Amino acid sequence: MGSDALGDIRHDLANRVAAIEWRATPARIADEVDRIRAIAHRHRMLPAVTVAHLLESALARGEQGALIHGWLALLREAVVCERQDQGACDAFAAACTVRFAA
Repeated sequence: MGSDALGDIRHDLANRVAAIEWRATPARIADEVDRIRAIAHRHRMLPAVTVAHLLESALARGEQGALIHGWLALLREAVVCERQDQGACDAFAAACTVRFAA
């Protein structure tokens, strides 16, 4: 896949993350995060997959409100991340743990 196509996918996913901010219920948020995770997985956007999994776990634990906005900000960062290696995934997972006590 060319860099232009991957850039378009990153842009689309970043827009999807931004749109989640307007969703009212955790179930609707969870559905959209699952869609983002699936697209990211299909395109090997590993940091985004990692954060999406952790966000889905946070939603399953019942987290909501301001914490979710923090998670979404981190997901947005992961979506636009240029690095797609295990080190990047580990760094995002660590950021989730530190920022949100996952």
